[in-house]
Amino acid sequence: MLETSARLLRVLSLLQVRRDWGGAELAGRLGVSTRTLRTDMERLRVLGYPVEARPGVAGGYRLGAGGELPPLLLDDEEAVAVAVGLRTAAGGGIAGIEETSVRALVKLEQVLPSRLRHRVRAISAATVAVGGGGPQVDAEVLTAVAGAIRDRERLRFEYVAEAAGGAWGTAQDGSSPREGRAEADDTAPADNVAPADNVGPAGSVGLAEVVEPHRLVAWGRRWYLVAWGNEGWRSYRVDGMRIKSPNGARFAPRELGEEEAGDLVRRSVGEASWHYRARVKVEASSLYVRNRMPMPIEPEVVDDDTCIVELGSDNPHQLALWLGLMDADFEVLDAPELAEAVRAVGDRYHRAARNHN
Repeated sequence: MLETSARLLRVLSLLQVRRDWGGAELAGRLGVSTRTLRTDMERLRVLGYPVEARPGVAGGYRLGAGGELPPLLLDDEEAVAVAVGLRTAAGGGIAGIEETSVRALVKLEQVLPSRLRHRVRAISAATVAVGGGGPQVDAEVLTAVAGAIRDRERLRFEYVAEAAGGAWGTAQDGSSPREGRAEADDTAPADNVAPADNVGPAGSVGLAEVVEPHRLVAWGRRWYLVAWGNEGWRSYRVDGMRIKSPNGARFAPRELGEEEAGDLVRRSVGEASWHYRARVKVEASSLYVRNRMPMPIEPEVVDDDTCIVELGSDNPHQLALWLGLMDADFEVLDAPELAEAVRAVGDRYHRAARNHN
């Protein structure tokens, strides 16, 4: 059995990892009785940690929000990650937190052990942040979305989509949000509550959404929410969300891995923003083609050495250049504009080499 002080640190660490713990489950993780666990919770309250208890047979504990921020427990890797994240946030990308990030970073680095300060500075010295275009995300919106993901609560928001068309909110198949929709359905009666506050971009009223938030994905200088709704998995640009509070009912999370969430965002946003599409038969395996192209694709397998892919880009000329980078023989199937662009690129290369025969 752990000594009392060490056990209290372990209890605090577990409470910070997950929102709710059953009393019996938590006692089992610590190897103590539920009576000892109740005593430990009281000790934490005396130390200033706002531990909330849920009574009854299925009772449990959670770490609530107190009037003062209690100390957080971070291991070495977590401390380095927080410091690097604060340095990144100080460079912009999330509106209104640059100066706050700098202040927090100063406080953190002041108490970091020497070995960790060296690691943080080494990472910072070896990386370069390149500024670019793209809207900033309201820190309150980002925090509200992350909180709903953590608490497994349905997220209610208005989605302002006129600024970027289909790329603002796209389904797994690349389709755009339903146009003309006034209100999203929700299967949980508890969600039918009047909004108390709205957080997000002011201006035009967008589509009403009620979704099960799953994961935030940072891609370039934009943040996307991957969520489950009436139309399946969908991605939303966070800077287009106007959050309504309170959140909806809690839900049981669905299975979707980190890599799958990232692929969904890349695929849906990329396909939704393509202005030109074409089908091409490639004399190479589907795995080879998938690894060579700059966007996520799903080749249609013909045989081990042949596949058919549907690709897209801003224009036929750009797609012709991408196909050249694939370094494999291919045939344009149903796109005369692409065939002409490929011919033009080929003629240019031929002219460049004609004096070296």
